[in-house]
Amino acid sequence: MASMSTLFTKPTYPAHSLPKPFTTHFAPPLQLSFKTKTRPRSARIRAGLIEPDGGRLVQLVVEKSQRDVKRREALSLPRVKLTKIDLQWVHVLSEGWASPLRGFMRQPEFLQTLHFNSLRLDDGSVVNMSVPIVLAIDDSQKHSIGESKSVALVDSEDNTVAILSDIEIYKHPKEERIARTWGTTAPGLPYAEETITKSGDWLIGGDLEVIEPIKYHDGLDRFRLSPAELRDEFTRRNADAVFAFQLRNPVHNGHALLMTDTRRRLLEMGYKNPILLLHPLGGFTKADDVPLSWRMKQHEKVLEDGVLDPETTVVSIFPSPMHYAGPTEVQWHAKARINAGANFYIVGRDPAGMSHPVEKRDLYDADHGKMVLSMAPGLERLHILPFRVAAYDKTQGKMAFFDPSRAQDFLFISGTKMRTLAKNKENPPDGFMCPGGWKVLVEYYDSLAPAGNGKVAEPVPV
Repeated sequence: MASMSTLFTKPTYPAHSLPKPFTTHFAPPLQLSFKTKTRPRSARIRAGLIEPDGGRLVQLVVEKSQRDVKRREALSLPRVKLTKIDLQWVHVLSEGWASPLRGFMRQPEFLQTLHFNSLRLDDGSVVNMSVPIVLAIDDSQKHSIGESKSVALVDSEDNTVAILSDIEIYKHPKEERIARTWGTTAPGLPYAEETITKSGDWLIGGDLEVIEPIKYHDGLDRFRLSPAELRDEFTRRNADAVFAFQLRNPVHNGHALLMTDTRRRLLEMGYKNPILLLHPLGGFTKADDVPLSWRMKQHEKVLEDGVLDPETTVVSIFPSPMHYAGPTEVQWHAKARINAGANFYIVGRDPAGMSHPVEKRDLYDADHGKMVLSMAPGLERLHILPFRVAAYDKTQGKMAFFDPSRAQDFLFISGTKMRTLAKNKENPPDGFMCPGGWKVLVEYYDSLAPAGNGKVAEPVPV
């Protein structure tokens, strides 16, 4: 793990959740220049996939031969029960999405993340890390742990999930964490309300050993490819570039236009086989977002209807919980995709943003996400591809890139408008979304129709 000697003369709390830095090796790059509106940039075409942060992909799942040994070891340890969202973070850490992090953050890593949005390694290099990955405990749990140096992490049914060793327990500065992550302490922030405000007053960090791969048994595990599995798939497809697109909404034809146009641009830059990673977020989302199972069904229809090419598209689920923390969180989304092998990241308007929880306005400036990504420490290796705005072109009867010289020809169909149409079983203009995908969306909102008692029903699983 990186020492803190570069930051403090005498570190009080050595952080061990990060590995030693690794030497990185790239094939000689071919330089291609292309221009943006602000300044010329240089694209590097490399042989092979981009290396993970730290030079090696962290994988924290115990070898099969050692799993029974670790289960027996866990029986003698104090136990910490994981919430559903805690388990999602164990999943994220176990597969290396947060490489080079090797467990829940100790205090030095937590403070670097809050104050610098990055972590410094022993060699002085910096990797991006913008959201804390921490585990909260309360006073009674802290007391039960006592002087133990390790704890067992168990799920809601008391099954052993992991061992956290060489632990450090420190105060949980909730207000500071919320203020620095979201830029506000206003009530009503979904993730903060769910995981921080009512959580324990202590954080526990340490090195993580996960007993076996995290599975959800919800029919979607086949889509949950780890960074290592994604890298294998990109290699199998002979990808010389990977461009990632994250979303937590159904895919309409404007999204598809953006993704297909990105591939066209990469081909023009000299890449031979750029592969799209269509990567919907699969962890915690706020209550009014379309549930993951319905989104995945809709995404499958998009590929079945040929809106996206299955040969050049990999659909996978990103297991991270969603913070809705705008420019801060979008750095985490981008960093995690580096570890999965992506060297291009598509960023749109107000990424990871939401409406202000109290006032009638957006919480973040719509352009700040893409601006921050272009400047963020530790993301220099990642090429950021800003959205081109797409809208429904009434003259062509399809989604097209917005032309301000004939603005009157374009119709902007917001997410709110799309949801209203689907709830009312009305069709959008032809060419807005593929018919199969729209049918899935209508079915989802139909499943929310009021029950006989007048209450809105829970969404029907698919």
